[in-house]
Amino acid sequence: MTQNLAVKRGALPDRPDIACLRVLATTDLHVHITPWDYYGDRTSSTFGLARTASLIAAARAEVGCSLLLDNGDFLQGSPMGDVEALGRGRNGPHPMIAAMNALHYDAVTLGNHEFSHGIDFLLRSLADAKFPVISANIARQLGATPLDDQTLVPPTVILTRTLPDSDGNSQTLRIGIIGFAPPQVTRWDRLQLAGSIQTRDILQAAAAHVPKLRAEGADIVIALSHSGIGSSIASADMENASAALAALPGIDAVIAGHTHQTFPSDDFLNDDGPAYAIDPVLGRLYGKPAVMPGFHGSHLGIIDLFLSFRAGRWRLVDSHAELRPIARRSRSGAPTVLAVPDPAILAVVDRAHQATRNWSLQPIGFNPKPLHTHFAMVASCSAVRLVAQAQAVHVTRALQNGPYADWPVVSAAAPFHCGGRAGPENYTFIDADALVMRNAFDLYPHPNLIAALDVTGAELSQWLERSFSQFNQIKAGAQDAALVHPDFPSFNFDTIDPLTWQVDLTQPPRFNSRGTVINPNTSRITALAYRGEPIDPARHFVLATNSYRASGSNGFAGASPDRVILSGPESNRDILLAYIAEHHGVPPLGPANWHFTAMPGTTALFESAPDAEARVGHFAMRRVEALEVAANGFRRFRLHL
Repeated sequence: MTQNLAVKRGALPDRPDIACLRVLATTDLHVHITPWDYYGDRTSSTFGLARTASLIAAARAEVGCSLLLDNGDFLQGSPMGDVEALGRGRNGPHPMIAAMNALHYDAVTLGNHEFSHGIDFLLRSLADAKFPVISANIARQLGATPLDDQTLVPPTVILTRTLPDSDGNSQTLRIGIIGFAPPQVTRWDRLQLAGSIQTRDILQAAAAHVPKLRAEGADIVIALSHSGIGSSIASADMENASAALAALPGIDAVIAGHTHQTFPSDDFLNDDGPAYAIDPVLGRLYGKPAVMPGFHGSHLGIIDLFLSFRAGRWRLVDSHAELRPIARRSRSGAPTVLAVPDPAILAVVDRAHQATRNWSLQPIGFNPKPLHTHFAMVASCSAVRLVAQAQAVHVTRALQNGPYADWPVVSAAAPFHCGGRAGPENYTFIDADALVMRNAFDLYPHPNLIAALDVTGAELSQWLERSFSQFNQIKAGAQDAALVHPDFPSFNFDTIDPLTWQVDLTQPPRFNSRGTVINPNTSRITALAYRGEPIDPARHFVLATNSYRASGSNGFAGASPDRVILSGPESNRDILLAYIAEHHGVPPLGPANWHFTAMPGTTALFESAPDAEARVGHFAMRRVEALEVAANGFRRFRLHL
């Protein structure tokens, strides 16, 4: 970069020799089109492409030339998407494709969740797209080199725009777009994909295809990287490769995603790479503009590329990156709406919206006691245990006439809607009343398939060590220590029924948030027992789980394809629905199965929903104080250990 034309945030250069191409970007939409929470059956201020559409219109109007791109994970992840996949709302194009057509997207790439409903559903949905869909590292068959791969969709596309040169003459700008998805998708969705696709390392694919794009005449190249901003130092098969990708020559700008974070933001500090590798203030990766626009339409990413036409070619002379949110939290933590829904987008998906609401309100049973995830990250949770028990019953029956019939069956489950990056509204609460379909999808929002593993008692212990590494080490007598490490997502907080155990927080965590052992000689899990008897480390168990976990994701002991003894075809959610139907609702779930080892005189702080104060009685063995609602919208709580 030779000059700094964008001196202040959002400023456009006032120079006749400089032209601007504005790149608008969304990512991880997950079929959140309407501003409606189908789990809670209520409106939402914090998500929905219909709100983002208003920001898109405003941003387009500010400049003469722009592109609209999406970075993947657009076809799965909400009840509307599930209704469409089940064929309940089908009447024309997939609602997400219809909305993107209406907004005139210029190109999109595939994310890993595009494959969650299988490749046939994906290709059928994409057939109605009026925009190019690209991916350079997902193939039907890998060749000797990336350029020889038989990619599932085109690896790249070149778009054109007309911009004025310094003399006011129109010149054609050729924009190369290349897309990538995490190579782990074939492992995560192994059962759904059944070997129908293969993946290649993101950096390897980029190193081959970017020079080809340049040779084909691309003046600039934009990478749609459905991949997080991880280490800036390249390594093989990176899941979060966006920073390392930016270091490759020939790439001018990066759209990142996958991890549901925002960039530029203070979420990112420089890693162990070069000091300039990640700039969370200016929004640059290796000096190149980059954005990660949150998730569910929460933000619009904007990259302004300032170009000069000299000696017959375009040159990039500066850039500016920013995010525009659809809502912002006030000092009280309440969301303030910044973008109203676009009526045209609401109209496009109205039929799908009504079909989803009608389907979500179908009765499925009765719930005698409230179920919620307000304290699922810090205490035994009935909502999670309901899922675990349903899985255990199904697996026990499925194996009853085979070689594993006499093995003890245990079951792992985690909370999905439990705060985190999705905010303080992201909790499950199901009142004591009639259960409806949306409640089951709230408890289990993903289309994973059932799986069961052959594991030992020692591996069960390590499985729990992996989960309970989410807690910070706390010294006895500490006051208001931070309890939960924010880098650990709730979907990795597996607990296992019907095991019982205690957690010693004075011990350091054994694993980091990626599942790598960092303290090999530590052990937090104590008094681990199966039906009241201490677990023999050498004893074999059947562990009921899901296809994502069984694939070997995130460092859980014993989780790998070679240990699978049962796989599908039923989904975990269908198993939950069948379990509820069999009992005409939610059966008794039993007492808490784990608690913290007592630490008299010690307190720790954690966050939950603002209205979780009414449910502090959940902690049968500990005293909890509700504190203030913070500026991030979460209420703080003090736990007396």
